[in-house]
Amino acid sequence: MSHLTRNKTKLLARIRRLKGQVEAIERALEAEAPCGEILNLTASVRGAITGLTAELIEDHIREHISNPDKDHDPARAQGAAELIEAVRMYLK
Repeated sequence: MSHLTRNKTKLLARIRRLKGQVEAIERALEAEAPCGEILNLTASVRGAITGLTAELIEDHIREHISNPDKDHDPARAQGAAELIEAVRMYLK
């Protein structure tokens, strides 16, 4: 079973929230909302996409490279943990 299949429900929920956020931008544009409001909505979508991307990258590292919680090679486990942390910080 793929890690994406295991997390399918959670990932789809995130995508549906993103879809709702994008639809809110569309509604705001149609309603000619102030640009500040549209910028805030857009920033929210960007944050949500960044969070989803970070989660997918972390899951990929854990599944296909090394899971720091399970790897028997301490150096590889530490390297994977450091990479996961770097990705989190970079995408923050």
